[in-house]
Amino acid sequence: MQITLLGTGDAIGTPKIGCDCENCRAMVAAGRSRLRMSLLVEIEGKHILIESSPDLRQQLLRACSPHIDGVLWSHGHYDHFIGFGEFYRVQKVPPAYAAPPVMDYCSGYLHFLPFEKHPVPVYEPFDLFGVTFTFFEVNHPPVYTCGLLLEHDDVTVAYTADTREDIPKRSRDLLENTGIDLLFVDAIAPEGYNITKHMNYAEAVRFARDVGARDYRCVHMSHLVPPGMPHAGYDMETFCWE
Repeated sequence: MQITLLGTGDAIGTPKIGCDCENCRAMVAAGRSRLRMSLLVEIEGKHILIESSPDLRQQLLRACSPHIDGVLWSHGHYDHFIGFGEFYRVQKVPPAYAAPPVMDYCSGYLHFLPFEKHPVPVYEPFDLFGVTFTFFEVNHPPVYTCGLLLEHDDVTVAYTADTREDIPKRSRDLLENTGIDLLFVDAIAPEGYNITKHMNYAEAVRFARDVGARDYRCVHMSHLVPPGMPHAGYDMETFCWE
C-alpha cells in the first residue's frame, strides 16, 4: 500500500491569494504550495481518493494521471468534495463512499453528475480493493464530519479530517485501541491560535501523542503555519508499505 498527500492545505491554500505575509512569500520564493486537502491510496493497481479537493485536476496531473477507482468523503465542506466534478469527460466517474449524512449533502450538490453512491454507516468497517476502511465521527461544528481508519495487512493509518481535539469517546477509543502506525492530523494554525472548529499545531501534536500514534503528519494547514514545522506534511509526500 502507498499513500500520497496530494494536498495539505486548508480551504484557502498556501500561498493565499493576495497575501504578502512572511509565510506566503517564503512559499512563493521556494516554488512550493499547499493545495487543498486530498490523499491518494494505491493498492495493487487500484487508486482510491480520500477527499476530492478543488485542486483535483492539478493534483492528478502531478500524480501522473492515475485512473481513480473510488472516492471517500469526510464531510460536505466544498474544499473536501467539490473537485469531484473534474471527472466529467476525463474518465468514468468513480463510485463515492461517505457516511449517510455526508453522502446526502454531497450527492445533492452534485446532482448533475451521475455516479454510484455508497452511504456507509460510521464505525462499520468495509473493504475496498483489499483495504479496510472505517468512518468514525469527529467534531467539526456545525457540520457532520468523519475521520477515517485504513487497515491493510499489519498497517493502520488514520486521518482525522477537520476536527477539534474533543472527538467523541467512541472515536477516541477506536483510535487508541487500534494501534496507529501513521496519523494525518488536522493542524490549521500555529500554537497560540484558538480556532473553534479545528486544532492548532500544539493541540494536534498532543492529540497524536494521546491516541498513541507511532508517527504523524500535520495536514489541513493554513498559510499561518510556517513551512518547515516539525511533523508537517507536504504536498506529494509519499508513504509506502510492502
